[in-house]
Amino acid sequence: MTEPVLTFTDRGIYCPAGDFFVDPWRPVERALITHGHSDHARGGHGRYLATDVALPVMRHRLGAIRAESVRFGEVRRIGEADVSFHPAGHLPGSAQIRIAVGGEVWVVSGDYKTEPDGLCEPFEPVPCHAFISECTFGLPVFNWRPQPEVMADVNRWWAANAAEGRVSILGAYSLGKAQRILANVDPAIGPILTHGAVEATNRVLRAQGIRLPDTHWAGPDVTGASHPGALVIAPPSALNTPWAARFKGASQAFASGWMALRGVRRRRGLAQGFVLSDHADWNGLNAAIRATGAERIFVTHGYTQVFRRWLADQGYDAGIVETQYEGDDAEQDADVELLE
Repeated sequence: MTEPVLTFTDRGIYCPAGDFFVDPWRPVERALITHGHSDHARGGHGRYLATDVALPVMRHRLGAIRAESVRFGEVRRIGEADVSFHPAGHLPGSAQIRIAVGGEVWVVSGDYKTEPDGLCEPFEPVPCHAFISECTFGLPVFNWRPQPEVMADVNRWWAANAAEGRVSILGAYSLGKAQRILANVDPAIGPILTHGAVEATNRVLRAQGIRLPDTHWAGPDVTGASHPGALVIAPPSALNTPWAARFKGASQAFASGWMALRGVRRRRGLAQGFVLSDHADWNGLNAAIRATGAERIFVTHGYTQVFRRWLADQGYDAGIVETQYEGDDAEQDADVELLE
């Protein structure tokens, strides 16, 4: 019996023909990385391979690593496997990894979204025999509005606060979501401030030629009084903290796919939430899977049980891969809110 192109181990997704892992969560000798988020790009590996756009952020986050980069579409021969990276649309440089062995093609999606966002390379379907897909938002209730509509809501919220002299603090992950918002928000409304974690990532991306509007680091001397009407982009963990309290009377909001569930926003103590995710929604997941032409689908991190059953009902040979990836946010206990 022919060995499968990929196997699933306690260290991560493994390719026997190439003797490498994809996004491993335990130290391995050779790791191919889909993107720079910490649940996919971890420290301790002997060698790394990632796209030329993703690697600078990985170096920023992981420090001194032994790594090589590839361009999208470039084919590398690793052992007996032909490997190439293709845009995933999740954040700048994020990739799906195509692995071909003996005429059989498997694709590991990493994290992906199918709606172009004006910041990163748009998602490209990759034909394959087997597709390993995330399903962070693998329930029909998750149905994203078009980005221009959501960003218009963000701009209206910010403009209304600015008209009252209030600061607007918007929680967004420091790699990807923050820059997506910056690339699409209206800078004419007022000054844009950034938490240190966001600004550090901005510097890395700007050095690669990625265009973002002017921002100002919200250091210790920056307050609501010094920058009335500003928009502050900060990691979600900074909301409702002493750091945020410096902007007295600020309106706080969070941009996440989980804002589609009312209970998540309530638990976070937020009056405003914007449903904006860097992951595919229900329709996006299904469209992406159909576009691959794959008959075998493996789903990981998210509503795996529900989504696997749905795929099986559609005629796919569907299975679940247990991984240590976390998806958009550690809020996956929130499905109870679907009953509201």
